[in-house]
Amino acid sequence: MASGGGAAARMDPEVATELVRKGATLLLLDVPQRTLFGIDTQMFSVGPKFKGMKMVPPGAHFVYYCSPNRHGNEFAPTVGFFLTTHQSEVIVRKWDVQEERLIKLSEEEDIRYSEAVRHFEFDDQLGPYNLDSYGDWKQLSDYLSPNVIERLEPIGGEITIAWESSWMDKAPQSDMERRLVEQLREGKFAKNAPVQSGRRGCYYTSIPASTSLLETILAKNYEGQEDLFLGELQFAFIAFMMGQSLEAFMQWKALVSLLLSCSDAPLHTRTNMFIKFIRTLYYQLKHGFQHTQDSKSGDMGNSLCLDETWFSRDIFLYRLSKDFFTVVFEAPVVDGDLLSWARKLKSLLETTFGWDLEDDAVNLIDEDDEFAPVVVEMDGS
Repeated sequence: MASGGGAAARMDPEVATELVRKGATLLLLDVPQRTLFGIDTQMFSVGPKFKGMKMVPPGAHFVYYCSPNRHGNEFAPTVGFFLTTHQSEVIVRKWDVQEERLIKLSEEEDIRYSEAVRHFEFDDQLGPYNLDSYGDWKQLSDYLSPNVIERLEPIGGEITIAWESSWMDKAPQSDMERRLVEQLREGKFAKNAPVQSGRRGCYYTSIPASTSLLETILAKNYEGQEDLFLGELQFAFIAFMMGQSLEAFMQWKALVSLLLSCSDAPLHTRTNMFIKFIRTLYYQLKHGFQHTQDSKSGDMGNSLCLDETWFSRDIFLYRLSKDFFTVVFEAPVVDGDLLSWARKLKSLLETTFGWDLEDDAVNLIDEDDEFAPVVVEMDGS
């Protein structure tokens, strides 16, 4: 396994030891060689000595993996789960050969292995968490509280497209989403395992398309707490991008579409929320299109879904962001921070996707898109 620890490799031994003691440890036993394993923004191919990760900072994390076939050239669908680590905590999982997934141990085994970790018995088989990339992860997960994870995660905690077959067939899809479904079904990360059914997905909030008001949804589903909404937005994006979940993509799209359709709330009733939202969306898209491999750390990157399909102007994001920028930039009075982040997001979309967001002659609408084209006026307008 590549170490992924550019900073740790140059670190003073005493500092590294202190990080090992204070950071959490993820002990993963018997993971097959060549398995693609990821934690947060880091993804690696498992080597023969791999037993997990050390120096994991306390807080929310996403762990995901793809098990290989016998030849190592095809992979089962990604399986991922969220967890919250605490200082000096040891989390133990073991590979189940029959089910081809990580499972928990008995309480007695868990205690025994945890003690072994604390006595550094596995230390040379644990890859250090790449602290250089922790800042990127925090930008993607700063609203991902334990409360958010507990509210949304499925029973058992595992998120995988292999359990979404019946849902996928019913999901309304634009042309772009139909291509995305095919990528997830036929791509290299979905060839090797049978599709399973009957499993409950994540407990996402129901966001009716163009029928409910933002204030009503916040009050009814999020106890009026903006950060819970933003936490679900981050949960869904991470589960989609890293966990390869189509259900998560559709939820992320619904949440983004709801906010980008607002015309009054950004300027008056929920300005601070929209500053945080635009900042969150900016970092999601900025990270999602970083395809380059880090040659020093061996980090393979994890932009598994965000490909040229997203550059098309028939994607929902194009017309909704275009309309949203018109609302912000043409307002007679607008908050300075909101204006600044809107400009940053607009620049990112134009430079990354090559979009001309000031071309008024273009008005693309996909008739099959459930989120187009109605714009809903928010409460308080």
